[in-house]
Amino acid sequence: MAPPAVSAHMDVTILLFDGFDELDAIGPYEVFQSAARYGADSSASLVTLEPTGRVTARNGALIEPHGTLEGETDLLLVPGGGWSDGDSPGVRREYDDGAIPETLAAYHERGIRVGSVCTGSLLLAGAGLLEGQPATTHHTALEDLGELGADVREERVVDNGDVVMAAGVTSGIDLALYLLDREHGAEVADSVARELEHERAI
Repeated sequence: MAPPAVSAHMDVTILLFDGFDELDAIGPYEVFQSAARYGADSSASLVTLEPTGRVTARNGALIEPHGTLEGETDLLLVPGGGWSDGDSPGVRREYDDGAIPETLAAYHERGIRVGSVCTGSLLLAGAGLLEGQPATTHHTALEDLGELGADVREERVVDNGDVVMAAGVTSGIDLALYLLDREHGAEVADSVARELEHERAI
């Protein structure tokens, strides 16, 4: 059967940093890249704020990014990882540093959709984008997210239109499939889910 005809383009940029959780980023990356095989005009890239030859993920994977963040995108997605790891590389360090939250705020101000997987939502909160807004994160950080002003929801995916979030780790796959469904249709999303042997949660 021929793939369905779709017209909407979706360019997804995933912003990496030392200490990010591997699956938070690679799960959505594979979903969006796989969608092209089913007729979707969809692509994803892995980038960093500053030039670097590689990024060390939380569990030791070494990732060579495609480049640095620049220009336009349809979705700027930030993974989680390391919020509860003290001063180790990860979300907590990036939250305290402020560069990624500032970048998320700047892209959002330009009208670009931003999103997070897992504790990446704490970086959205640091950007001032979740005050009084429905939000989700990994179950271990729900209380912290609420203390930062978000209206916490124990849901797998939260969609505020210009800000989207996935709860924890594997839910990043569900967020990506949800967005594929919305932008390219259920047939594309279902086809990718079948390829990944993943049962859609939403």
